Amino acid sequence: VQLVESGGGLVQNGGSLRLSCAASGSTSSINAMGWDRQVPGKQRELVASITSRDGNTQYSDSVKGRFTISRAKNTMYLQMNSLKPEDTAVYYCYADGLYYSHYRTWGQGTQVTVSS
Repeated sequence: VQLVESGGGLVQNGGSLRLSCAASGSTSSINAMGWDRQVPGKQRELVASITSRDGNTQYSDSVKGRFTISRAKNTMYLQMNSLKPEDTAVYYCYADGLYYSHYRTWGQGTQVTVSS
């Protein structure tokens, strides 16, 4: 499975962005997808995830009520509303699956910058 992200950029405090993550390859092997984010010098944080079978979603407390994860066929989205400067990070999408063995694969990352 290969993942390609898009949609990052610069936005003002309180603004919105939508990230996309397009999956290709053995997409039927994907059990769940999600988004992490990384700020230099800090630990990577799980932002949101969604399961393939039933669409069950989970969010970190820091984004709950502001971000929405969704998936349509082989593309996953992260709608980010009411953005704050502390949301500034590189956002990575990932996919978890089983193809002969369990795997996790990552996208290349996309920068989101929220100006104050």
